[in-house]
Amino acid sequence: MIIRLFVVPVLSAISLMLTFVQAVQCQEQAKAASPISLSTSQDWPMYGGTSGRNMVSSVKPISIDFQLEDEGQNVLWTANLGSQTYGNAIVSNGKVFVGTNNGAGLRPKHPGDEDKGVLACFDAENGKFLWQLTCEKLAEGKAVDWPLQGICSSPVVEGDRLWVVTNRCELLCLDVNGFADGKNDGEVKDEVDNEPGDADILWRYDMIKELKVFPHNLATASPVIHDDSVFILTSNGVDESGSNIPSPEAPSFIAVEKSTGKLLWKKNDPGTKIMDGQWSSAAVGVVGGKAHVYFPGGDGWLYAYDAKSGEEVWRFDMNPKKSEWLGGGRGERSYMVATPVFIDNSVLLAVGQDPENGDGVGHLYRIDATKKGDVSAELGEWGSEGKANPNSGVQWHYGGAREDGELTFRRTISSVSVADGMVFCADLAGFVHCIDFANGKRHWEHDMLAQVWGSTMVADGKIFLGNQDGNLVVIEAKKEKATVLAEIPTAGFSSIYSTPTFVNGKMYLTDRVKLYCVDVSGKK
Repeated sequence: MIIRLFVVPVLSAISLMLTFVQAVQCQEQAKAASPISLSTSQDWPMYGGTSGRNMVSSVKPISIDFQLEDEGQNVLWTANLGSQTYGNAIVSNGKVFVGTNNGAGLRPKHPGDEDKGVLACFDAENGKFLWQLTCEKLAEGKAVDWPLQGICSSPVVEGDRLWVVTNRCELLCLDVNGFADGKNDGEVKDEVDNEPGDADILWRYDMIKELKVFPHNLATASPVIHDDSVFILTSNGVDESGSNIPSPEAPSFIAVEKSTGKLLWKKNDPGTKIMDGQWSSAAVGVVGGKAHVYFPGGDGWLYAYDAKSGEEVWRFDMNPKKSEWLGGGRGERSYMVATPVFIDNSVLLAVGQDPENGDGVGHLYRIDATKKGDVSAELGEWGSEGKANPNSGVQWHYGGAREDGELTFRRTISSVSVADGMVFCADLAGFVHCIDFANGKRHWEHDMLAQVWGSTMVADGKIFLGNQDGNLVVIEAKKEKATVLAEIPTAGFSSIYSTPTFVNGKMYLTDRVKLYCVDVSGKK
């Protein structure tokens, strides 16, 4: 089975969790947990906005009086992307960064019929193309680098530097200005593309070469930073057979020095229990004055480590012990594609699988981040009846199957948004759920009638969510009922696999082939 994301990280997937306070308080608490201050109050410098990864924007007011066609109402500009785009728009210091493939042929020396991974950079004000990182596909083919998937990682930007994971399973540090200054900065001097319009690579960490990682179908993680460290999942996984792990000793989680690319620590805890691929991303939270990094493992466990030392703080099994992994979506045990969300000393995360595996039983947990040790709901071995864990960190659980066989919540590759005491999350089948942050009870469920790969974004009392049918759906963010405010189609109903970004009165959104910049300020 193959995954064709994201972002979600991806490819993404991907996806994040909670708060019992108001949206502005959520945003402030997330900032306090993050070492990266927004360069302006409106920038969105990484997936999730801050290292807590809560998909809530402080931008207001936001008008939904717009259309997404090329010449549509209040569309300021559009830019062509590749033929398949899964990266989220990251906006910082007047630039927009998007992971995609080479289908648009933005660099004449790389025609659009050349299959390559691309990170494209545009001027946030007028959409002018500035530069692109161009990456060759891995020679081993679809087992490690699926055709046409491009770069699915969403970069993290800090000052004049950005970090991104490429389709070649490399963590790169780039100059946000590319080769515009005509200088080849950093330790990497052998870039094939080294002209204005190209990316300037400062350092490179090749996870296949250095760590013997075997990325299943694609490397997709969206990096997160705390202090001097960059944290990523390596995407280590199974081979084409779906059952053999070529590199079980290779690390799944790593910390790298952000200025040099030096490996600081590594973890291979999922080891031989990786079920498929590992396409999620990490989040960071500060608990009791110490920074913890949260890694979703391909074995279905969520791991919390001390961000500085890599020492384990706690681990949590995201599946009931009696569930089994059967492959191809047949079993009830799942891993995670969504990204965890840290807020209010809690972590929220839901399970999912490769979208090709279809619907299945889902589980969303709110976990107490102050605990230590094995904080799973149950103790025991896979496939056996578990027993209650007296050290459980479960604050609440949402999901599972009802007695009549209907699913309360389905597998998802989406991260959550937490605002005004509510948790919003979409499952893969297209149901949007509004859940009480305090107790995990459902307020409402809304069927979008189309698959969802992106994540909910809450801004100005509204939920924004794209779907596979190419509609951006806007729902009122309130407990009483699901009130749809608008369904806005993209040009040609192109699928939306990403999450919208709001910066300085503008919305930046990618569909499968295009980047939109829309005036949502409401000003005439």
